[in-house]
Amino acid sequence: MLQSVGILSTGVYIPKNFLTAEDISIESGIPKDIIEKKLGILRKPIPGPEDHTCEMGIKAARKAIRKANVDPLEIDLIIYIGEEHKEYPIWTAAIKMQQALGATNAWGFDVAMRCGTTIMALKVAKAMMSSDDSIKTVLLAGGYRNVDFIDYENPRTRFMYNLGAGGGAILLQKEVNKNHILESDIITDGAFSEDVVVVAGGTKNPITKEAIENKLNMLDVLDPEGMKLRLEEKSMQTFLKVIRAAVKRSGYSESDIDYLAILHMKKSAHDYVLKELGLSQEQSIYLNEYGHIGQMDQILSMELAEKSGKIKEGDLVVLVSAGIGYAWGATVIKWGDC
Repeated sequence: MLQSVGILSTGVYIPKNFLTAEDISIESGIPKDIIEKKLGILRKPIPGPEDHTCEMGIKAARKAIRKANVDPLEIDLIIYIGEEHKEYPIWTAAIKMQQALGATNAWGFDVAMRCGTTIMALKVAKAMMSSDDSIKTVLLAGGYRNVDFIDYENPRTRFMYNLGAGGGAILLQKEVNKNHILESDIITDGAFSEDVVVVAGGTKNPITKEAIENKLNMLDVLDPEGMKLRLEEKSMQTFLKVIRAAVKRSGYSESDIDYLAILHMKKSAHDYVLKELGLSQEQSIYLNEYGHIGQMDQILSMELAEKSGKIKEGDLVVLVSAGIGYAWGATVIKWGDC
């Protein structure tokens, strides 16, 4: 029998340091007005000296645990949802989290699907909790600082100038009568799998002094024009497809959506998705003061919406993401006591 899974709490960590639109303008040569209005960035958080990837996830997790008033010993499973760019190259971050949080009764593992990781992890966690009686409480947590890989002098990566830094966490529990996780939908397309890469640092092109000098250790787009043409044909429609499929699987229609927790992207794309779904600007939050903190965007959006009263008891909330590779995903939540 399928058991219900609900969100007990969320936690977000945002670094104290920020880059402003003016800072990005100076580094990139792009007018400040375009950065603010077209790219949709007023400012974005960047990591300080102690803002390491897993550590930011740990800080967010502590907030979620305190908010839910849960003893870390009650946590049965930790799923690390942060980026692979973290404290050490070959390392299971979830096990570090287990130790740092005092969750000694838990076991943990890492998952990754770039900026689609949170959506994917919610689906995985719910399935595991539904099929395994020993898993009752699950922590999803991680950090993101892929801003480290942005070269503002490379126009090919202009659409990634919004990358920032931060941590996020979601605490889930089985058979809790609040914030029920309903259904998800995920689509991946391998035709884009090698469009956006860090050229040097892997087995194909090991890191060298020459690679660093040529900035091959930074994010790049190998076929910018080809990718743009292929992505424009597919991306927005796939965004809408996963949202509609997840909502339908959950037993609702798109007219039932009350709030859309969507990743940060250029303003025109954000507005297009809302318009196609018949949603107003008040039914989402545009993260122009945070930029894109990868897979943490949906957690941040939910927290901001709850604090501002944009998510209310009984609302149908949809989380939606897209990640390079390319992956699109959506998850539906029935908010409040159920």
